[in-house]
Amino acid sequence: TEEDFAQIAGAGLNWVRLPIGFWAVSKLPEEPFLEGVSWKYALKAFKWARKYGLRVHLDLHSIPGSQNGFDHSGKGGVDGQVNFLYGPMGLANAQRALDVIRVLTEFISQPEYVNVVPMFGIMNEASAAKIGTDQVVSFWLEAHDMIRNITGTGAGKGPWIALHDAFMGVSSFKDFLPGHDRIALDSHPYLMFGAPDRSALASQVKKPCSNWGASFNNSRTDFGVTVAGEFSLGVNDCGLWINGVSQGTRWEGTYGNGDGTKGDCTQWNDYASWTQDWKDDFKTLALNSFDALGDWFFWTWKIGPSIITGKVETPMWSYQLGLQQGWMPEDPRDSVGMCGGNSPSQPLTDEMVGLAGTGQIQASVKAQYPWPPTGINPNNLKPDNVRVYTATGAIPTLAMPTPTTGTADGWFDAADTRPMYTPIAGCTYPDAWDSATASNPGPCGGTSTSDNTDDTDSTDDTDSADDNETRRIRRVRNVVPMPKRTPAP
Repeated sequence: TEEDFAQIAGAGLNWVRLPIGFWAVSKLPEEPFLEGVSWKYALKAFKWARKYGLRVHLDLHSIPGSQNGFDHSGKGGVDGQVNFLYGPMGLANAQRALDVIRVLTEFISQPEYVNVVPMFGIMNEASAAKIGTDQVVSFWLEAHDMIRNITGTGAGKGPWIALHDAFMGVSSFKDFLPGHDRIALDSHPYLMFGAPDRSALASQVKKPCSNWGASFNNSRTDFGVTVAGEFSLGVNDCGLWINGVSQGTRWEGTYGNGDGTKGDCTQWNDYASWTQDWKDDFKTLALNSFDALGDWFFWTWKIGPSIITGKVETPMWSYQLGLQQGWMPEDPRDSVGMCGGNSPSQPLTDEMVGLAGTGQIQASVKAQYPWPPTGINPNNLKPDNVRVYTATGAIPTLAMPTPTTGTADGWFDAADTRPMYTPIAGCTYPDAWDSATASNPGPCGGTSTSDNTDDTDSTDDTDSADDNETRRIRRVRNVVPMPKRTPAP
């Protein structure tokens, strides 16, 4: 609500990270999401951020097909699969993802929004371990170039591009994508997603300094702008549904393998029973976290009360509740120096912030990470031997707020007229969310189902009729008339 934005500003905070699903832009008819509905709330958030002097880090949390199999990606839990750049629908889902990123970039790059939304996280928590590091980097590089073709390069031209580290850790990004234009590295350091630490809270308050401080400062020196896009005060995984709906907790020995001990979460969840010493320890933990991370977004500002108990059941994750109850700092600037100033970072260079350099990623790096990737996991599927979409769809310009003043129309770059990716007429596709391990049907019009070879582009003079049809479809796709943009529903 607007009151939340006012409270956030009053708490001494200056940014809001706003997660959004791809269905705010578009969806397939068979997908169970509400297309475009969340966008009107994003517009309200932009309005309130402007009013209260806040900046927005817009974060694309959900990717077509799921980038990690987690619930926040669109489909998770027991049935969650990764179908983004993985499996026979992986490339088609990536095509859709690029279109969503494109449409959002066009909107937030308009002069009316470029200073309100200065950072755009293009894909939250992709699983590089599942998808493949080369495949994820190829997508990032393609998205970077697409975005900068829209915005131009150099400071002030469009948003910073935030890349979550894909669970590879910030130390993996030294000299990453040399020549890039304003990429920020986003990492999510949590304390609780591992073996439980059953030591006293007071003995854990220095963990952020020892676990995070040096690595984040080194990353600023080695890579550039590095932010903690998520963290909390959770020193264990107590709290309602932290691991997913009805998934249990490591602390209680009801989630995963545990450590052989069955603890009790009652004390950790019942904040009304916390002593002043406990509140002071949590406040120290918060201040140490702020100082260690430097640039951060706390997950999350507010958690609503349970409809069963009438109180917040995940108190270690609510910034607002911590302020109300006295365990969050009233002024986050009090954190400066809490970790002792160890391992300070070097000043950001002009190249890191878009004040120097060409903004063009080196050609040798582009050759190393081509788009589309040379192979798609599992089984090294070839990109021209899988189902893809065709660029013949209308462009869904995002709605502007009502009433609208000025010249903004939802689209920054009038020269960006490529049609959107859409299913090929008459082509049957595997389930975009449930085909990761399905057999590969090959391209539309083709007959190959091989997982390891690709003969679609064979130079053999005895091409089949199906192969010729595939090529005909590709040629037609490249010469279709450019449709006019149509408003999103």
